[in-house]
Amino acid sequence: MTDPVLIAMPGDEQRAERLAAELGVERIALEHRRFPDGECYLRIDAELDDLDVVLVASLDRPDPKLVPLLFAADLARDLGAGRVGLVAPYLAYMRQDRRFLPGEALTSVSFARRLSDAFDWLVTVDPHLHRYPTLDAVYSIPSEVVAAAPALADWIAGAIDRPLVIGPDEESEQWVRAVAEARGLAWRIMTKQRFGDHDVRITAPDLDGLVGHRPVLVDDILSSGATLADAARVLVAAGLPTPACAIVHGLFGDRARRTLAEAGIETLVCTDTVDAPESRIQLAAHIAPAVRRLLSSRP
Repeated sequence: MTDPVLIAMPGDEQRAERLAAELGVERIALEHRRFPDGECYLRIDAELDDLDVVLVASLDRPDPKLVPLLFAADLARDLGAGRVGLVAPYLAYMRQDRRFLPGEALTSVSFARRLSDAFDWLVTVDPHLHRYPTLDAVYSIPSEVVAAAPALADWIAGAIDRPLVIGPDEESEQWVRAVAEARGLAWRIMTKQRFGDHDVRITAPDLDGLVGHRPVLVDDILSSGATLADAARVLVAAGLPTPACAIVHGLFGDRARRTLAEAGIETLVCTDTVDAPESRIQLAAHIAPAVRRLLSSRP
């Protein structure tokens, strides 16, 4: 079988380079620019006849990325590609999985339909599944979910003395448990109660016997930073040092860094699913096996 090739969407060149090195395959260039009216121009100057093509595109801030991505998948097929797969380390539009108000768009379904129509398979990292049990519940193509927990656990064990892994709310338990168990670390989950749209209270867990540990807040997504900041203040008030933070997807809304700094948080790292100065934990070695499995599978 001919080796596959990787193609990076704009902004994903370094991610694709690291993944190509792990897979031992060639990365070919995608020429991309915009016409004065905003329409995009794409060109692949390579022979793709019967090749498996892997597009790499992390889908944070997805709206301007979607049209070029769909065009690139079509272009690869037009140039003769056999199968076209997608590695999207961050997968957007998982939030709206039901209608909370009449008439709302089920954007998770619409987004999944577009990607499922364009690609033969999908690899992503820790998608934020709310009410979907698996990706198969919304995506109709073969998919693999890569867990970031081992990489986060390795960073925590190597960087933090006597770490205590803590989740800021009950929803974070699946990631916290996986991270802690990967390295045999102590862990706890905080409790979050919502009394109104702007009245949310976070309660410290039982810390008996854990004073002297350095807390590490672990969660899958950092957006506004408000939950992590509130959790940090509660832990400090309970007698623990200011926590470090280890996050899967660092999305960083406009005021997130200021919010975290105001809470005293200085040590924060994320994986490289999204580009940010804090994205220092590389996942290519964890993503590569999932890509290999899907490349080797045939319908």
